[in-house]
Amino acid sequence: MKIMQIEPVYGIEEKKAMMEYLDSNGWLMEFKKTRELEQMICDFTGSKYCHMVPNGTLSLCASLVALGVKPGDDVIVPDYTMIATATAVSFIGANPVFVDVDINSLGIDVNHLIQRVTKKTKAIMMVSINGRPPKHWVEILDFAREKNISVIEDAAQSFGSYFDVEQSKIHLGTLGDVGSFSFSMPKIITMGGGGAIITDDKDIYNEIKLMKNFGREKGGEDIHLYPGINLKYTDLQSIIGIEQMKKLPYRIKRKKEIYKLYREQLDGIVKFIETDLKYTCPWMNDIILKDKDERIKLVSYLGSKGIGTRPFYPAIHSQRAFNVKGSRFYVAGHISKRGLWLPSSLTLTDDDVVYVCDEVKKGLK
Repeated sequence: MKIMQIEPVYGIEEKKAMMEYLDSNGWLMEFKKTRELEQMICDFTGSKYCHMVPNGTLSLCASLVALGVKPGDDVIVPDYTMIATATAVSFIGANPVFVDVDINSLGIDVNHLIQRVTKKTKAIMMVSINGRPPKHWVEILDFAREKNISVIEDAAQSFGSYFDVEQSKIHLGTLGDVGSFSFSMPKIITMGGGGAIITDDKDIYNEIKLMKNFGREKGGEDIHLYPGINLKYTDLQSIIGIEQMKKLPYRIKRKKEIYKLYREQLDGIVKFIETDLKYTCPWMNDIILKDKDERIKLVSYLGSKGIGTRPFYPAIHSQRAFNVKGSRFYVAGHISKRGLWLPSSLTLTDDDVVYVCDEVKKGLK
C-alpha cells in the first residue's frame, strides 16, 4: 500500500472543459477565461479586484513593487514560512528582516515585530501558515496602520480560510493592502502553477495591470508608460482553475473532515497546533513531535510502510540562502525541527487516515 504525502486532484470536468476550449480554437493566452477565473476569486473572497499571475512568488514580487517598496527598503518577514516569502523581497532588491513567530499559530510574533521595525521598514509580510491567521493579526494590522507601513498578506496556504471578525468570516488576504494566493500543485485547487493578487485598492490594481503587461495600458498597442514585465497568465490554465473553483466547497469540507479525523485518532499521541475548523481549512495535516530525532525515526518508519511525509520548512535565518549570523529565533527554530506533514491529499479515504494514524502510533513506539 502506498500513500503519497500530497498529489493533485482533477477529474473528467477539467478534461472535458480543456478539450472544449481547444476545439474552440482559443488562443491559449490570457483573455476571457482568465477574466472569468479572476471574477470567481473576487466573488469567493469578497475582494474587489484580482490579477492572475504565473505563480505565488511573482504575486508577492508584484505586490511589493505596486506598494512602492524599493531596493534598500526593509520588509518584515516571519522566520518560519516558505522561503518564497523572503526571496520575493530579495528579488526586488529590498531587505528581508526576519522576526520570530508565535507558537500557537506560527504567525508573526507582534512583540518581536515591534522590536525589529525601523524608519527603513516599508512593508510587512503577514503570512498565514496552513490556513491559520496569525494569533496577533489585529495588533499587527493596527501597528502597521499607526506606522504607515504596508501589509501584504501571504495567504498562499490559505485559500478557503477566514479571519474571525466578531463571529463573522472574513477571507484571509482581504484585510491587508494586498493579498496573495498560490495555486501550485499541493494547494486545495491547482492549475499546476499560478498566483492571485487581490486588493480593494483600484490604484494598486491598475499599477499591477500596467506592470504585468510590459508597462502598457492596452494589449496590441506598443505604447509603454514605464518599464514593465510579462506577468500574464494563460486561459489554458484558467480553464482548469474555473472547474476547480466549482469543486471548492466540497474540497474545503473534506479537508476539514480529514484534519478532524487525524486529530481524533492521534489525540494524546502527538501535538497539534491550535486550529479552529470553523474558520480554518488546513492545507496540510501537520503534527509536532518531541524532537528532531523522533521526527527522523518516524519519517523513516512511515517511509518503509509506503507512507509519504514531509518535514516542516527550516527556519529561514538558518538557510544558506540568507545565513543570518548571531540571530535568535526560538520558536521558528523549535518548530522547524519538530514539525511534520502527514499525508494530506483530497483522495484520502477515512480508512486511509486511520491506517496512517495506526502506523504513526507504531512508529512512535
